[in-house]
Amino acid sequence: MAMKLSTRNVSHHDARRSNEGSERDTLIMLGGVALLVIGAGIVLSNPAVRRYVERSPLKNVISNLIPDVERYFKLRAM
Repeated sequence: MAMKLSTRNVSHHDARRSNEGSERDTLIMLGGVALLVIGAGIVLSNPAVRRYVERSPLKNVISNLIPDVERYFKLRAM
């Protein structure tokens, strides 16, 4: 005698597990981005690194980017 299994519950369970995995992956990715930002802040807080960045062409990019970021936060605060 063959038993017929219902696939409705199984597919719903798999979809729920897929969403949980997606949320976990997003959380891990955002945690990684936060660690990168913190790490960059720690590295740039070193005076020797700061002097090196000031002498590099990267300084122009950073100085051009700061007003845009400030403008974004002003618009967001409205």
